[in-house]
Amino acid sequence: MACILKGLRPIALTAALLGSVPAMAGDVSGGAKVFQAQCAICHRSTRDAAPSVGPDLYGVVGRKAGTLQGYSFSAAMKHSRLTWTPDELRRYLENPGKVVPGNKMPYAGEHDPAKLDALLSFLKTLK
Repeated sequence: MACILKGLRPIALTAALLGSVPAMAGDVSGGAKVFQAQCAICHRSTRDAAPSVGPDLYGVVGRKAGTLQGYSFSAAMKHSRLTWTPDELRRYLENPGKVVPGNKMPYAGEHDPAKLDALLSFLKTLK
């Protein structure tokens, strides 16, 4: 990689690096892309969606964790006493196993703050 970047001027290098920066806070369309890439395999984002591996995330912001009718939550999630505020969702999505030990979501977590900000912006629109 060093040989590829060696001939680039600082401005070109900065532009090349910034071109790969993910969606930023408030970027709903970027959040939709994060959702499609990381969440849609198990979750739906529309009202009354067909059953999936995970619960429907339509209306998730403000919902009490483990309460969506029609989905079989783990005991850990049912008893978590969480309400999915943006702050709680951020904590959970960074490290689900730490926030709700024993939950059944096989997801290691998202550690990129920009992707989390964008994803949360998208989730807030699902109402």
